[in-house]
Amino acid sequence: MTERQKDRPWLMRTYAGHSTAEASNELYRRNLAKGQTGLSVAFDLPTQTGYDPDHILARGEVGRVGVPVSHLGDMRRLFQDIPLEQMNTSMTINATAMWLLAMYQVVAEEQGADITKLQGTTQNDIVKEYLSRGTHVFPPGPSLRLTTDMICYTVNNIPKWNPINICSYHLQEAGATPVQEIAYAMSTAIAVLDSVFASGQIPEDRKGDVVARISFFVNAGVRFVEEMCKMRAFGRIWDKITRERYGIEDAKQRRFRYGVQVNSLGLTEAQPENNVQRIVLEMLAVTLSKDARARAVQLPAWNEALGLPRPWDQQWSLRIQQVLAHESDLLEYEDIFEGSHVIEAKVSALVEECLAEIGRIQEMGGALAAVESGYLKSQLVSSHAERRARIESGEEKIVGVNCYESTEPNPLTADLDAAIMTVDPAVEARVVAALQDWRETRYQPPFNHPRPCKALEKLKEAAQGTGNLMEATLECVRSGVTTGEWSEALREVFGEFRAPTGVSSAPVAVTAEAGTPLAVVREKVARTASELGSGRLRLLVGKPGLDGHSNGAEQIAVRARDAGFEVVYQGIRLTPEQIVSAALAEDVHCVGLSILSGSHAALVPDVLVRLREAGAADIPVIAGGIIPPADAEDLRAAGVAAVFTPKDFGITEIIGRIVDEIRKANKLDPLEVPA
Repeated sequence: MTERQKDRPWLMRTYAGHSTAEASNELYRRNLAKGQTGLSVAFDLPTQTGYDPDHILARGEVGRVGVPVSHLGDMRRLFQDIPLEQMNTSMTINATAMWLLAMYQVVAEEQGADITKLQGTTQNDIVKEYLSRGTHVFPPGPSLRLTTDMICYTVNNIPKWNPINICSYHLQEAGATPVQEIAYAMSTAIAVLDSVFASGQIPEDRKGDVVARISFFVNAGVRFVEEMCKMRAFGRIWDKITRERYGIEDAKQRRFRYGVQVNSLGLTEAQPENNVQRIVLEMLAVTLSKDARARAVQLPAWNEALGLPRPWDQQWSLRIQQVLAHESDLLEYEDIFEGSHVIEAKVSALVEECLAEIGRIQEMGGALAAVESGYLKSQLVSSHAERRARIESGEEKIVGVNCYESTEPNPLTADLDAAIMTVDPAVEARVVAALQDWRETRYQPPFNHPRPCKALEKLKEAAQGTGNLMEATLECVRSGVTTGEWSEALREVFGEFRAPTGVSSAPVAVTAEAGTPLAVVREKVARTASELGSGRLRLLVGKPGLDGHSNGAEQIAVRARDAGFEVVYQGIRLTPEQIVSAALAEDVHCVGLSILSGSHAALVPDVLVRLREAGAADIPVIAGGIIPPADAEDLRAAGVAAVFTPKDFGITEIIGRIVDEIRKANKLDPLEVPA
């Protein structure tokens, strides 16, 4: 290669963290030794939602989907022997982003780092949490204030840090079309920038510095040409908005800067070896085009639809990136799609449609107003329902799922329970004990700080005023405050928020004309209700614990509604006690529990026990989620009527099975109709 200088590869990351800070630190150092060039920290759900590990809602969730970080001591151990001044760290953290960044800064200072040299990203996009991921805590207004204060602080104090990673990734996971993904992310960016510039914390001549630190985190699906065009459209629209709305003249500051994790939604439990080629195709969509190439890439592992990847699985994903970057000639050429009339036509069409949708959202009052009204959520639930209907009908083909289903025995999954990593249930007790020890000893050397209550009072005073909350948060970190204490102080001032579910307003996605599968199930529902002397069958869909990934629960709720059920769905983040109380109050015929975080082993049996204690053991309980085979057997042995996992993609069929379980529980004869 002699024509031009070879491009530098993108940052290579793996999304990682589990069990404890010590175990995650060991994993990070091993991955860096294998050639990973940046860190991507996964925090567990209690950390993300502002609870300490001993909170009732944290039960079964500690260390499951990420690392628990409860205080400064945990953050020290997480990054021990990793020089933060030399590292580029991405932290997937939103509602508690300010808190985690403050701990990261203090640990860097303790290492002797110059904080002006710190590089990395905090996700810090709360809008998509209301829509898809469910780790929000505070109402939209206070949440936007936290984001605004953090952006202003980092621009002025940690200038190389990206304080927000506006996340369209999770929108696609929740069913967004490319147009929705771009339009909703850009509407979020507009809301954030408007708030930052209205806060008075940034001088007019530094607006470009703010825009230059706004980054995006996107999804790349398997429709490779469409996804690559989406990225080009993203860049074109961002350039237009920052130039025309905010007057940014420097083209470098207007550059669309994004990282990517390729699509996990499309990974399958059936024939999971096919996920490898899916991941490669998805990666090409964000690397082949030089003018729209990602700055950082993290790939899921082939077995993420089965459970938590092992270190070897993560290594495989890292090696996929390294082969492309170092063995192929990809980085030796200018943009190979420049001048393609096919690409240009697709990009132009996307830009036009996205600008129209952005305009509609602005007319509603912007992204936050569209969240509070339920518009954005109902649009996503509807899009996801339409996608699921296409898969069920066979219109959208998924190899190994609804076509080409015959397969040879798979040596990768011959022992399914060994094909994923499991978190030792005893970890939670150890983490809780360590937290209690921290609370008891934080006033002693080497701290000798004022009691945390003083720092927390200052935080609440700041929250009641209008000043920047970052300094008060840093004081809390240095005083030994815990994650739960920081969040609870702000909850007292700001309150909490339950986001719209989007279920009731979602349109019908599957027809129920005579002879269709849904028509058959509707008949089963009606006949069963009649035989029970009930006006309608009632299904409670519950999400116990902190798992906020509600897409599956929402799709079950919408299809059950369309099949004739009366559906009780109160959204995410409920205790088993609340779920059982609602089941009894609503006199439901079945309880469906959806858990993707791994906490099913603790929470589902708790619901069963509480139903038995309430004299309602005859209400069948079904469970759905990412549940390994051995766990599924244990749940059935405990009394769960049926277990559904991602391989059970036929939602109408699942609803039919629910009716069957209701009939069985009520000692009705089976209906001789297929479902």
